[in-house]
Amino acid sequence: MSTPSASNSEFTTEPRSLRQTLRAYCKPRRARSIAEILITALPFGLIWALMWLAVSAGYWPVALVLAVPAAGFLVRLFMIQHDCSHRSFFPSRRANDWTGRIIGVLTLTPHDFWRHSHNLHHANSGNLDRPSIGGLDTLTVREFQALPRWQQWRYRLYRHPLVLFGFGPMYTFLLDYRLPFGFMRAGRMPWISTLGTNVAIAVLATGVIWFVGLGPFLLIQIPITLLATTMGVWLFYVQHQFEATYWEHDEHWNAYDSALQGSSYYVLPGILRWFSANIGVHHVHHLASRIPSYRLPEVLRDYPELQTVSRVTLRESIDSVHLALWDEDKRRLVSFREASVGSGVK
Repeated sequence: MSTPSASNSEFTTEPRSLRQTLRAYCKPRRARSIAEILITALPFGLIWALMWLAVSAGYWPVALVLAVPAAGFLVRLFMIQHDCSHRSFFPSRRANDWTGRIIGVLTLTPHDFWRHSHNLHHANSGNLDRPSIGGLDTLTVREFQALPRWQQWRYRLYRHPLVLFGFGPMYTFLLDYRLPFGFMRAGRMPWISTLGTNVAIAVLATGVIWFVGLGPFLLIQIPITLLATTMGVWLFYVQHQFEATYWEHDEHWNAYDSALQGSSYYVLPGILRWFSANIGVHHVHHLASRIPSYRLPEVLRDYPELQTVSRVTLRESIDSVHLALWDEDKRRLVSFREASVGSGVK
């Protein structure tokens, strides 16, 4: 049982005070963390082996079906790496860093480089005047309407679901994470991280190909990777791109309000909540990123008031796909169609 740092009678959703309250949960449990890795990595390896046997026996449709749970376990590994990037998964900084680096070889994500960009995302999320590093570009209605027509169409293409959840994930994980362009001022770290991860990926892939063959490797790994990257990008999208999210210009932006109001509580069925490692409790995570993922349900249990804050259901998340612009007057995300009403934008 957890012991909250304040009684429920003293509970407040005022973000700054709430962040202090949540410090009681920012203590990882080493044995639990190790168990979380084992119950994720071992099934992933087992399913991969079963897919190889299916492909070898000529039952490749069976392998395609198995790619779905395999992708789920790979997403869960990525969420563990995500915890490690916040150094919240283990008490030891070194254990977090090396666990993240090792998992990053499987998730195709250079850990130290991604940790740097993800921390920038946490620092700038919801700020209209700061670069959306580690996040999705989001224009206001006025910004969009001021663009030349060709740039409007480019932004429309960028926000199209086939790009966001199809081409986008493949580009990000297969190409963009291979070289850290745009981070020249961050020193050697992004290059060491990405190139080191690339070498490790090449060594691992070469070893597996030598053992199972190039054809089976591609038939197994490509579906897993495509499904997992799409799942991951979808989760990231829902966490911040919902109708009543938070965006402000720099002079009015507040990190605490951005965390609680601009990050969703994504209400998922139990099995999806497990595979996504509770990342749906994203409003709490952004407010107190040092809470291990497996302790986030404790927060909701002890403070059920948080279950009503920035709540997004599965149905609402699907409906949010058409939202693309921040309306500063209505203070919500709107679709291109809504933004075009009365503006002359087609």
